[in-house]
Amino acid sequence: MLEKVVIANRGEIALRILRSCRELGIRTVAVFSEQDREQKHVLLADEAVCIGPAPSAQSYLNIPAVISAAEVTDAVAIHPGYGFLAENADFAERVEQSGFIFIGPKAETIRLMGSKIAARKAMRDAGLPCVPGSDGPLSDDAEELARTARRIGFPVIIKASGGGGGRGMRVVHSEAFLRNAVQLTRAEAKAAFGDDTVYMEKFLEHPRHVEIQILADQHGNVIYLGERDCSMQRRHQKVLEEAPAPGIDAGLRKKIGERCVEACAGIGYRGAGTMEFLYQDGEFHFIEMNTRIQVEHPVTEMVTGVDIVKEQFYIANGDPLSYRQQDIRIRGHAIECRINAEDPETFLPCPGLIEHVHHPGGPGIRVDTHVYDGYRVPPHYDSLIGKLIAHAETRDFAIARMRTALAEIVIDGIKTNIPLHQTILHDAAFVAGGTDIHYLQGKLVQR
Repeated sequence: MLEKVVIANRGEIALRILRSCRELGIRTVAVFSEQDREQKHVLLADEAVCIGPAPSAQSYLNIPAVISAAEVTDAVAIHPGYGFLAENADFAERVEQSGFIFIGPKAETIRLMGSKIAARKAMRDAGLPCVPGSDGPLSDDAEELARTARRIGFPVIIKASGGGGGRGMRVVHSEAFLRNAVQLTRAEAKAAFGDDTVYMEKFLEHPRHVEIQILADQHGNVIYLGERDCSMQRRHQKVLEEAPAPGIDAGLRKKIGERCVEACAGIGYRGAGTMEFLYQDGEFHFIEMNTRIQVEHPVTEMVTGVDIVKEQFYIANGDPLSYRQQDIRIRGHAIECRINAEDPETFLPCPGLIEHVHHPGGPGIRVDTHVYDGYRVPPHYDSLIGKLIAHAETRDFAIARMRTALAEIVIDGIKTNIPLHQTILHDAAFVAGGTDIHYLQGKLVQR
């Protein structure tokens, strides 16, 4: 097994990675910004290296600093977690050029999937269904744009090819606003991602967001670990996830999972990855692939019993997958609530001192968090401070357990979005299952 690994991240995912390293006997190196000296994983790691000031551009996004930390500590590999440099193909390339193992896909795969236009073409060629859209980048020619939109059918959505995180998207309902929407999205994409390439898709009005978890080794073995429903979103940002997705036919699940396996085998995928789809009217439509571990991976771990992070280490070490497809069984139901340090009414970030924390417990309850009594939530990073996961034999019991856990959790000193989760868990439409990606945003606008 890998002897020593640099954990190139912070917060709950860094702690999650460290725990898997401990189980596997891997020595750990925590890299941290000056702001994060008191992070739990920094205190628990075998070694720790400060890589810069608080702003992420000067620390967690500083590629030379991260690689230097691996060099001075004699590490053999780097795990990027999610966010920051996790899907940066240049980083993956430079890690391997420097003689280290990148715990993730090959750089060329990350680059391919990082362009949504290229990813759509690759997956379409592999036989996966895609949302109807433009065959490539959009031009600024008004007549050509109009022809493309008429072929697809209004409403359409303009998307940044290099986009992510809910940015670089604009819905257009009529031809009169089309060219202006393309220009605005292009400018937004350039500012946010350094790439003004945009494309067009049919805007599905009532889709669900359903994704398939993939694992692939270096020996050509690929499996899928069922699916997750991530439709409970606010402004394209996931709030709550569950597995399996309620109300989807088992035969259709199996069919789309097998197609994902074939597609990943076709591009020589390596590592953990997630194929994301819009699901509407009984049909799946591929939209993008995430070439990393996902925030919501715990719900899949809970229903399958597979430690996805541990499998990442086995794959990086050159070992074959620990499981075959016939070994994977979905047991019960799991729900994850993302706990954010934010105002539950305005959704503005609420950094500050956490005076007291009490984590819930009991059968089927899992808490992934890095916070503790006296921890100060910094203003420089994402507001996620933890994930609360409930698992039970049925969806109804998982909902009941999550309600109980949300009633027990205590985080004093800052505001959090726990009240929003309590509202969702008692919402009749959510309890019935199958809400679309626009449902939560619509409810929030009404209140």
